[in-house]
Amino acid sequence: MADLITIDDPDDPRLHDYTGLTDVELRRRREPAEGLFIAEGEKVVRRAGEAGYAMRSMLLSAKWVDTMRDIIDEAPAPVYVVDPALAERVTGYHVHRGALASMQRKPLPTAAVLLTAARRVVVMESVNDHTNIGAIFRSAAALGMDAVLLSPDCADPLYRRSVKVSMGAVFSVPYARLDLWPAGLGEVREAGFTLLALTPDEQAESLDAVAPHRMDRVALMLGAEGSGLSPRALAKSDTWVRIPMSHGVDSLNVGAAAAVAFYAVTAGRPPA
Repeated sequence: MADLITIDDPDDPRLHDYTGLTDVELRRRREPAEGLFIAEGEKVVRRAGEAGYAMRSMLLSAKWVDTMRDIIDEAPAPVYVVDPALAERVTGYHVHRGALASMQRKPLPTAAVLLTAARRVVVMESVNDHTNIGAIFRSAAALGMDAVLLSPDCADPLYRRSVKVSMGAVFSVPYARLDLWPAGLGEVREAGFTLLALTPDEQAESLDAVAPHRMDRVALMLGAEGSGLSPRALAKSDTWVRIPMSHGVDSLNVGAAAAVAFYAVTAGRPPA
């Protein structure tokens, strides 16, 4: 059973994991280096634990103690109870969901390990918006994609905003980084995957015509909001594909486009 520890000093070193949560640049460097990430809200904290992430500590206001009682009773880590105003001073924002947990990261698998067991893979290039990362992971989990591969400059899926937007779905879909980009796409092709590059370019074929759901192994490539896939990445793909548009709309937000494309890629597959 975890100890309930009341803290009233925002400079208490035991709160170090939670300091400056709104400083994106600081947290982006610090969290991977220190091997932690922050889970926010009851559902996300529960899903992180269910996915096997070890808890380092929990920070919550007194009114959330009863709600989180079962987690507290099972947690092997300290639980810090603080006033909401103090939580805001420490984290930099109003913690309206009431509960935060600092979780220990797991070692990332290699791309080769993920590709061995997967048939439907997402490949992201330069998607550095945490909201888009979270939305894409949520759709990937919901629509049955097997794994996610990230270029070196993609945002961290375990950053607090990504985890929150995904509602914890980042814990459900395994992911790895392709350290060599775009050369690493060759490894994906060698594993038997057809590389489909999603682009609004008029030269691209309609997803319906390509029928990716009938292919044995598919890697769907997605680019950053606005700029899309780079010319180097497009050149490494096997086929350019697009989502047909109406009413003069030229493209969708990458999160929305991903959901549509994932359905096209996984249609007819039995749910996991």
